[in-house]
Amino acid sequence: MKKFLFFISFIFISFSPVAQNTDSTWFVNNYYKIERYIPMRDGIKLFTSIYIPKDKSEKHPILIKRTPYSCKPYGENNWKDYWNKYQKEYFKEGYIMITQDVRGRWMSEGEFKDVRPFNANKKGNEIDEASDTYDAIDWLVKNIPNNNGNVGVFGISYPGFYSTMAAASNHPALKAVSPQAPVTNWFIGDDFHHNGAFFQMDAFDFYSALGFGFGQPHPAPTSLDAHSVGYPDHDNYKFFLETGTLKNLTKYMGDSIAFWKDLMSHPNYDAWWQARDGRNATKNLKPAMLWVGGLFDAEDCWGAWNAYKAAEQNNPGKAFNKIVEGPWFHDQWADYDGTHHGNIQFGSNTSEYFQQHFEIPFFNYFLKGKGDISQIAEANIFVTGANEWKTFLQWPPANKEDKAMYLQPGGKLDWLKPAAVNSFSEYISDPDKPVPYEEFVHFNRTRTYMSDDQRFAARRPDVLVFQTDTLTDDVTVTGNVIADLMTSISTTDADFVVKIIDVFPDYLGYNEVDIYAEKDPEKIYPMGGYEMLVRAEIMRGKFRNSLERPEPFTPNKITEVKWELPDIAHTFKKGHRIMVQVQSSWFPLADRNPQKFIDIYHADDKDFQKAAIRIYHDGMNNSKIILPVIK
Repeated sequence: MKKFLFFISFIFISFSPVAQNTDSTWFVNNYYKIERYIPMRDGIKLFTSIYIPKDKSEKHPILIKRTPYSCKPYGENNWKDYWNKYQKEYFKEGYIMITQDVRGRWMSEGEFKDVRPFNANKKGNEIDEASDTYDAIDWLVKNIPNNNGNVGVFGISYPGFYSTMAAASNHPALKAVSPQAPVTNWFIGDDFHHNGAFFQMDAFDFYSALGFGFGQPHPAPTSLDAHSVGYPDHDNYKFFLETGTLKNLTKYMGDSIAFWKDLMSHPNYDAWWQARDGRNATKNLKPAMLWVGGLFDAEDCWGAWNAYKAAEQNNPGKAFNKIVEGPWFHDQWADYDGTHHGNIQFGSNTSEYFQQHFEIPFFNYFLKGKGDISQIAEANIFVTGANEWKTFLQWPPANKEDKAMYLQPGGKLDWLKPAAVNSFSEYISDPDKPVPYEEFVHFNRTRTYMSDDQRFAARRPDVLVFQTDTLTDDVTVTGNVIADLMTSISTTDADFVVKIIDVFPDYLGYNEVDIYAEKDPEKIYPMGGYEMLVRAEIMRGKFRNSLERPEPFTPNKITEVKWELPDIAHTFKKGHRIMVQVQSSWFPLADRNPQKFIDIYHADDKDFQKAAIRIYHDGMNNSKIILPVIK
């Protein structure tokens, strides 16, 4: 309680000249709300919710979020409860706060298109999300009283995608943009595919009437939620396994969800997918950019890292293009306590730290000319394990060395190349008994699986386990990880999942600070021997050489399967071990591979078959994990 009171007094002192109780009464006394339909260049009007300061002693900056998730609550007398959120700091600073329903969603007119492609060469009244943002900004700076002509845009997840598109608008009033966990590429690494493997659980739950219902059409503006009919049971492993093929899942989906049909119609990384890569909009960016992501973001872990890198490459010499990565699940830095992720403790509230040291100073500086941003480095990264914020002059860091860690006979893992001859480990991958992604029975996809204990998987016969001896020194890894497997399979296709794991010492008092301890000692999780998932990624084998042109395996022929895992920032502490697990299913997170070279979206039950998988670890065919180790 004392810590909480200290935080309250700190933020009031830091961000307001006089400590104020920013409750709902304060908001009504200091702000008023209006709603407007803002015209776009093609005549379509977008619904916009606008909160304006009553103070006329100075001009105020504009901060915008464009969203497909609604401006709710609707009505000029109905207010969003910003007084319960960290965004209250922007109100105390006198920002004009804007939320806009994007084209074709909720109360806005027009036709909605998922991840609408960026058009760099628009002509006449042609539109995209960048032009809609440009037109919205143009109207706002000309029509909202007492604004200072400076505009910022931010948003998380899908609103992060719209933030990237906003930056590409390059409206002269747009000074600062922060895409956070931005949807960037739904085939390579965000949300619905990873390296071509379909993340069926998230996609189906997001679009279907059984789940979130996002994909239901909006033929006219509406303030009503999509109707959800509910799942037939609440064990996701059971539901997806018994449903069977993706064709059967499509029957549940029905005929009205256009984007699901698109997903089923584009099994490879074709021109349709390539046009929907958010990185296409990262060239010639004029606003200051602050990219934000979560190391344990189960939805958009890939997007922030790779959109930032694209912006760096596409804008050489750009003055302000920075990235912040914290130890967070999706949206944790904005709306949740940042002291822990599942069972893993961080020793401080990293969400508050982000808000106070990065996001709010960023917008205050570029939109108000206030404060100092010298503390925002090129890359601002929380290194888990060490539990420290680190700053780097570039990302990946210049002082990292890519070091190969080799899989060894007998389940060993070592920096030395194996000397064995014709050595391999083998398992049977059975689509009828896929490896679960999580130990527990539940329905909604967990957000903590990204750091959860992997001992349950290590005990399965279809999961290979390799680990080092006890570390005698800390090993810090920062940057992208490469999985490089030498394998043979008995069929023509298979998936490969590689997990990088931090194995805690067997005797550990870490559990004494477990988040549940004060409430219920029986719920203390045993952290001795905990196998913390640090990073994992799947590779659909047929895409091993090209996402555009899949290739079958030649049965029983040794073949290299090499792919990149999302970036990592972790210290494996002295006394811990490094573990690698290899498996061929990750269910029901990812759909099951029939293990036959086929269009999986239209496969039949009879197409699914067992496969014998060999992972080689000898002098000639050595499988390895390439880690970016800080020198």
